[in-house]
Amino acid sequence: MAVYQATASAPVNIACIKYWGKRDTKLILPTNSSLSVTLDQDHLRSTTTSRADASFEKDRLWLNGTEEEIKEGGRMATCIAELKTLRKEVEAKDAHAPKLSTFHVHISSFNNFPTAAGLASSASGFAALVASLAQLYALPVTPSALSRIARQGSGSACRSLFGGFVAWEMGVKADGSDSFAVEVAPQSHWPEMHALICVVSDDKKGTSSTAGMQRTVQTSELLQHRIKHVVPARMDAIKKAITAKDFDTFATITMQDSNQFHAVALDTDPPIFYMNDVSRSIIALIVELNRASVAAGKGIKAAYTYDAGPNAVIYALQHNLREIVNLTMTYFPQSQAFNDPFSLYAKGQGVPGELPLPEGFNPAVAKKFEQGAVKNLIHTRVGDGPRALDAEESLLGSDGFPKKS
Repeated sequence: MAVYQATASAPVNIACIKYWGKRDTKLILPTNSSLSVTLDQDHLRSTTTSRADASFEKDRLWLNGTEEEIKEGGRMATCIAELKTLRKEVEAKDAHAPKLSTFHVHISSFNNFPTAAGLASSASGFAALVASLAQLYALPVTPSALSRIARQGSGSACRSLFGGFVAWEMGVKADGSDSFAVEVAPQSHWPEMHALICVVSDDKKGTSSTAGMQRTVQTSELLQHRIKHVVPARMDAIKKAITAKDFDTFATITMQDSNQFHAVALDTDPPIFYMNDVSRSIIALIVELNRASVAAGKGIKAAYTYDAGPNAVIYALQHNLREIVNLTMTYFPQSQAFNDPFSLYAKGQGVPGELPLPEGFNPAVAKKFEQGAVKNLIHTRVGDGPRALDAEESLLGSDGFPKKS
């Protein structure tokens, strides 16, 4: 008996130009365009297995081993329905194609990082869902077309349908047909772009992104200025910086946009606080690192950015990461050895957190925190888009239910 199943993984993306605010909450149409870097799935990913079977009684979803309700008319149901509609078109053109659109599906998804903690789990999750179902249904569609569907699950998910550097063009049409993601540059264009994620908290956010941005749209005057005057110019400038591999400009725009996003959150009534004292201290360290580097004629070395949470993502070129990790661990000691996937600290090259600070760096810009203030450091880099995985990596057992971990 034939088994109709597919497994796919999808990456996390972290925005440099932030998406914050919807002009249509049902279709998830943004108030401004945005741009992100896709991170390496070898370190951060969502994996999803989808199976269609005539014996299944309803569509069901398990996230990290726990069943989640698929609410009628909700985002998950919308994505599944859109993909089934595309499958019907395939079946209408090919009389021999199995009628998978008439079967219910079982879907199992797993994130290898904390959910709802500001690490874009919904983005990679919905992207993996869409990629898995598109593979299951053998859909002859482009990643941009799939991004329109993923967008309706989680706005940022549309950007996780591509690797490298990705723009989500906001579009202007009421039906959302021109609101989709496009590749600005592939992973191979600027492979030296790396990222250090400082996990300040893996707790669920106090104010969800959905609720927060809705309140901002309703109350923030600064958001309206950002939409009309700031973001369009930044989008053009950062695309040019990426094309030219101009890190100084890329970093400057990334930090400015992060600052303005959190200013908009503060301008919301009542205000929204996503960062904490640890987050702000990381900013102080990066600002001082860059000041000392520019003063020495070496240019900007790092760019911080924060999504809707306290966790920092620090973008930097690979050759500067050793210095940045040492600086971070000096002020935020870790309870375990640094996981060093790129061999920054090969034998004889010292212990991170114990090496001298950069020349000209003012150590008084931040206090040294107790162990645990930054729970974990994840060193990753720019990565590829969704991957089709082998049957051996399926999350569903032979019975169509999640495998026991």
